[in-house]
Amino acid sequence: MSALITPELVALDTYLGTEPKDVIRHLAELVVGAGRATEIESLYADALAREAKTATGIPGGLAIPHCRSTAVLEPTLALARLSTPVDFGSKDGPADLVFLIAAPDGADQEHLKILAKLARSLMKNDFTAALRDASTAQQIVELVGNVVAPVPVAAGAPAGSAENANAGTGPARSGMKRIVAVTACPTGIAHTYMAADSLVAAAKAVGVDLQVETQGSAGLTPLDPTVIAAADAVIFAVDVDVRGRERFAGLPVINAPVKRGIDEPGRLIEEALAAALNPNTRRVSGTVDLGGSSEEKSEHLGQKLKRALLTGVSYMIPFVAGGGLLIALGFALGGFEITKVADAVVLNNSLFNLPDGGLNIYLGAVFFKIGALSMGFLVPALAGYISFAIADRPGIAPGFVAGAVAGFMGAGFLGGIVGGLLAGVVAVNIAKINVPRWLRSLMPVVIIPLIASIVASGLMFIVLGGPIALLTVGLSDWLNGMTGASAVILGVILGLMMAFDLGGPVNKVAYAFAVAGLGAATLANQAPWQIMAAVMAAGMVPPLAMALATVVDRKLFSLAERENGKAAWLLGLSFISEGAIPFAAADVFRVIPASMLGAAVTGGLSMAWNITSKAPHGGVFVFFAIDNFWLFLLAIAIGTVVSAFAVVGLKRYAVRKRPVDAPEAVLVNA
Repeated sequence: MSALITPELVALDTYLGTEPKDVIRHLAELVVGAGRATEIESLYADALAREAKTATGIPGGLAIPHCRSTAVLEPTLALARLSTPVDFGSKDGPADLVFLIAAPDGADQEHLKILAKLARSLMKNDFTAALRDASTAQQIVELVGNVVAPVPVAAGAPAGSAENANAGTGPARSGMKRIVAVTACPTGIAHTYMAADSLVAAAKAVGVDLQVETQGSAGLTPLDPTVIAAADAVIFAVDVDVRGRERFAGLPVINAPVKRGIDEPGRLIEEALAAALNPNTRRVSGTVDLGGSSEEKSEHLGQKLKRALLTGVSYMIPFVAGGGLLIALGFALGGFEITKVADAVVLNNSLFNLPDGGLNIYLGAVFFKIGALSMGFLVPALAGYISFAIADRPGIAPGFVAGAVAGFMGAGFLGGIVGGLLAGVVAVNIAKINVPRWLRSLMPVVIIPLIASIVASGLMFIVLGGPIALLTVGLSDWLNGMTGASAVILGVILGLMMAFDLGGPVNKVAYAFAVAGLGAATLANQAPWQIMAAVMAAGMVPPLAMALATVVDRKLFSLAERENGKAAWLLGLSFISEGAIPFAAADVFRVIPASMLGAAVTGGLSMAWNITSKAPHGGVFVFFAIDNFWLFLLAIAIGTVVSAFAVVGLKRYAVRKRPVDAPEAVLVNA
């Protein structure tokens, strides 16, 4: 196992700028310079993305930016002891000790346990004091090595004594208040374990028995059910969903972000003790958190709707992707007339009893029918997982039923959206009802699905289904009737949205609009297929344009960007817009406008040329699902050239820029 840190990964008493991004970038450069990662931009972007989720400053003048990244070759720690502290969001002030923890995307458990052990050590004052007193990089390396060196487990030690074991205050004394907690962060490397240790220390200081389950990357050891049953309250200090939430059903619950477990562990303990004595406090019921965290309560209605809709779309896409490609294969083998005979062929024929037209007709019918059945799940899956995003697992069944009713009523994907929202809202409100403990186990599996299905689907049948079906027909007729300038304008707008944030919320809204409409497409109504083609073509432009720009004028781009450009060719051809993110992260005000310009051109041309795509993803590799494929490629090529020359022009003339490959002053004092 390679050393976690080496002297070349240490910067002592160094000025690295005034913002977290400056420090993170320099540490990323150290990691790449040491040969522990392949490129700076990707690691830098991944670390910044993690920083954007939760500030990584912690009490004591520390900061621990960390991430998993495909650019990282082996688990690595880089350390900067700053001459000028930088504010990383800790309530007690800026940080002078900054640790970048970089883990490979698929790091093994042993490495992750070591990283978790290091993170826990940062909560110890004697360790951080020694780091501040060290006079050389080698001393830093030795201090870290002593902390993370594997400690043999004594013979007969209980299971869970390894680094992935849960934290606790020890055996409870008679009369002690008992609290259980779960800590978890998105990467599961640092905050998960630091929050656990902070909570344990705070509980011990006030004489409370606290057992913590750490749901991190180093492994999971579930709390003993008897410990949970004896608890007076539970603390969820998490930034992600709690695994096995239903185990805590009935317990008073305190919800908080994981960072609060590090910054304010004492306050969380106090709140949990108060909740245990309050009969009206919110509790955990099944898999649904009745009250929601304060952060969720402060979430705007628009944000809640967006989160629910995008969740529904993300779960729906596999049905659409598989179904669309299979339908396209059916057409390729059996021709467009296969729609009229597919049912009869698959029911009455087989490989040993081929229909007229032979094997192609039979296989075309089979592929088309599988695809059509898959597409039939589009609306129920959309509704079911919108409801799931609102009410968790108890919302899935009523959401699927409401979606099926919407399909039956002809309300289409609009009906699915409304049905899913209804089912989720009804389910989550039923879950808030305080029922006797003996009834709680039936709530998520029987009572909530039953009542929510009756209410949501009943409203769809009796009140909402008919009007939404009329609206759906009107929308379909409008889209089908779009020709000329109106179709081109729609393509331009979709292209602008696809390039605006490269996989972000605006991009996802445009993509979701295209995917959700595929279920209504037919040979007579090809507008949804045209919209899908415009969205896919426009989304391919930004990475392809950045790749081309690095070829047109290499001197405008750093070595890392030129390497990213090589990968961006394949990412663009595969319709992965995120391939342009490293370029946008480094130069957002020139890359994004240039990308939007080319994507808008491509979207407009795609609609003008009546290009269609029956597949929601895949880029050029689903050529068999794209009609007018050569025009599809031409539209992409034109947009790519426009964006590439636009970004080159902006980089040359918009702002004077120093040569990116010029050597920089060395700031590290080894």
